[in-house]
Amino acid sequence: MPESRPDGPQRAAQFPTTSWSAIVSARSPCNEISSEALGRLCSSYWYPVFAFIRRKGLDSDRARDCTQDFFMALLEKNYLADIDSSKGKFRSFLLAAASHFVANSLDAERAQKRGGGRQFLPLEAEKDARVYRNEPAHALTPEALFEYQWAANLLQRSLNRLRADYPDQEFELLKPFLVGEAARGDGGAAAAQLGVSEGAFKVAIHRLRKRYAKVLRAEVAETVADPGQVEDEIRYLLNVLARSHKEAL
Repeated sequence: MPESRPDGPQRAAQFPTTSWSAIVSARSPCNEISSEALGRLCSSYWYPVFAFIRRKGLDSDRARDCTQDFFMALLEKNYLADIDSSKGKFRSFLLAAASHFVANSLDAERAQKRGGGRQFLPLEAEKDARVYRNEPAHALTPEALFEYQWAANLLQRSLNRLRADYPDQEFELLKPFLVGEAARGDGGAAAAQLGVSEGAFKVAIHRLRKRYAKVLRAEVAETVADPGQVEDEIRYLLNVLARSHKEAL
């Protein structure tokens, strides 16, 4: 089986070690590590906030503008000074901050002043609108939808990070077996396509799952202030996904 792609400078740059714990410990808005780490986390979790604001009743364009304004305010103003480090989770902080922002600005027309060195987050208007239209049909509250999208986003980011460790063809053959073999297809056929024995294929699946668990923990660790919260956060987010799926049935 082809060797996995080794870690290297490019991988290290793609997944920097700065995290919510660094932000919590260095909350000055002038702190370079704090502002860069916050900007990266905001970019990573833009869509859950957009979905939250859309579920509040705003149309797609207004929700997109409001989301952008929220993140600009978050990055430019000293919101970090009010972080309650006992909360410990970027997810909790972001939802509380977004709720407060929307409550104060829902009925106000916000001036769209661009330029002046402002830091912008990526906007994919059509993609966001299309994804939101495909949200589960069940009537999740805005807060529940935020948490559902947060969990789904985190799992997808972990999967994308895992994908970078494998040649494309190998990963596509292994991926259907990531959760379990039942109803996942013929492992023997996939092994044959890779040119390995079924025993070697099972070993590869075992390693894939271990790597996925590792990168998932790494992604979650980026969003909590205390490493001791990682396992609890993973369990909570998996429960969010399971509960949302059950309500959709």
